[in-house]
Parts: sequence; structure tokens; C-alpha cells
Amino acid sequence: MLSYIKGTIIAKIKDDLVVRTGELGYRITVTPAVLAEAQPGTDIELFLHEAARENAIEHYGMKSLDELDLFESLLSVSGVGPKSALAFLSLSSTPALRSAIARGDADMLTQVSGIGRKTAERVILELKNKVGDINVSGSEVGGSDEVQALIALGYPASQARDALSRVDASITDSGQRIKEALKHI
Repeated sequence: MLSYIKGTIIAKIKDDLVVRTGELGYRITVTPAVLAEAQPGTDIELFLHEAARENAIEHYGMKSLDELDLFESLLSVSGVGPKSALAFLSLSSTPALRSAIARGDADMLTQVSGIGRKTAERVILELKNKVGDINVSGSEVGGSDEVQALIALGYPASQARDALSRVDASITDSGQRIKEALKHI
């Protein structure tokens, strides 16, 4: 099973990139944001989800492990396939989407074409308690020490992550980030 690729983009075909690595080219479906940035002739690194179907093997590429973790979590929900999961990832940043699920924001999730209220509520129901288990990089919503500090103060992990995601990125001191996060709780 393929799980990572580093290579040169040789073509864009619809919502897919063809990435050459060695003597092989792989067709990989990506989010619209990745597709917009991609230029033939440039190098790219993607984390992959491989889906085997009766008549095809499909690859879906994400820019980070966090995106891949969330993509695969979304796939675990009944009624959400790979195309819908990619559409969810296109709505917002990974931390913001995680936060929306944790908060139960079905209105945000229904912005995905083809996703109705029932499916959005199912995503929230099935993933609300799992979004805290998804790895989060320090640059996106605060390091794990900051999250742990807020948890130690009695706040749920999802609320801690959400508050840290609202802190100005220019604040780098952990103590100051925690103080600012508390203002958002």
C-alpha cells in the first residue's frame, strides 16, 4: 500500500495530479487548494490514502499527516466517501474543521456540496469525541504542552485546541499563548 510520495508533477488532469517518481507516474486526487498551487515541472510531497475498488485503485493526496488523519477519520463515517472527505477538507483549515466538528457546527459542514443535515450530524456524532485523538502539529493550533496545560486546568481537549487555534500566530511564548487561549474559553 502506498502511503507517501515525493516526485515531480508532470500533469494536471481534472481534480488529479500525475506525479512521477522514478520511472512511474501516479495519478493522485487532491484538494482544490493543492491543485491550485501545483504546477507541472515542480516537486511535491504528499501523504497518501489508497482506496482499492472492484475496478480501480485510487490514491488521495494530502499535504500533511494531520490532513490525512482527518481525511481517514471522515471516511470512517457512514455516507462519507473519498470525494466528500476531500470536500470537507476544502472547507477550511484542518484545525478549524476539527474545531467545527468538536463544537457540533453542522451548519459549517453542510456547506459541502451533497452533504445534508443528517450526514453532517452523523459526522459530528461519530467524530466529536475522536477529533481530540487526531495528531495536531504545534504550528497549527499550539503544541501538545499548551493543550496539556489547558487540560490540566480542567478544560476538554477539543475546547483547549479550539481556544489555542484562535490565538494570534505571532505569539510564540507558550505561557502567553495559554493566557490568550484562556480569554477565548
